[in-house]
Parts: sequence; C-alpha cells; structure tokens
Amino acid sequence: MVLREIIKNIGLDLVNEGDLEVEVKKGIVSDLLSYVMGCAKEGDIWITIQTHMNVIAVASLCKVSAVIIASNHEVGEDVINKAKEENISILITSFSAFELIGKLYSFGIRGTLPCDGTT
Repeated sequence: MVLREIIKNIGLDLVNEGDLEVEVKKGIVSDLLSYVMGCAKEGDIWITIQTHMNVIAVASLCKVSAVIIASNHEVGEDVINKAKEENISILITSFSAFELIGKLYSFGIRGTLPCDGTT
C-alpha cells in the first residue's frame, strides 16, 4: 500500500511531506533508536512517540518511508525543518502505537523480521 493511501485510510495528520507514493510493506515500532538503527529496513514505516531531532537522523539513516508519531505527541519546528531537509514524511495520530499497529496490520503491513541487529 502506498503511503498516501495509509494516510487517508487511517486519517493521519501530515506534518511534513516526503515521498507519499512510496510503497509500504513492512513496519517497525520502537522508541529505542539503537533498535531501529539495527532492525529497520529501507522503506519500513516507523511508529514511535519520540519527537526529538535524533528521530530524523535515524529515519534518514535507515531510509524509512515515514515516521508516525503516536499518541498526539507534538513535534517541534526544528524537527519539522530537519525533516524537510531530509525529505522525511512525518505523520501524527491520536491513536496509541498499539492501535496503530492493528490498523496497519489490517492493511497487510507486517513487521520487519528477523532482527538480529546486523542490518
């Protein structure tokens, strides 16, 4: 499913627009940045509640399709500006990470596995 369809079907708020036509097949959920760095694959959608600048650095490094901020956590202007520079889609939702994962799973998006930390 392409990112634009995910945004529409779930009702996510677009904070920063990157490539909305990217195909999303897998996802990862974690607030531990080192875990995401070791396990995320290019094109994954990343769910977190973290909203600081390092999220953009990790998203760019891992080449994720988008970062979804769960539970309506606010994103600062400095983070949004960095996301613009890096062309990273940032989305916000009032859904908890748990609820959001269920919605993505219903669209056929599965978790990234295996994660042995060597990726």
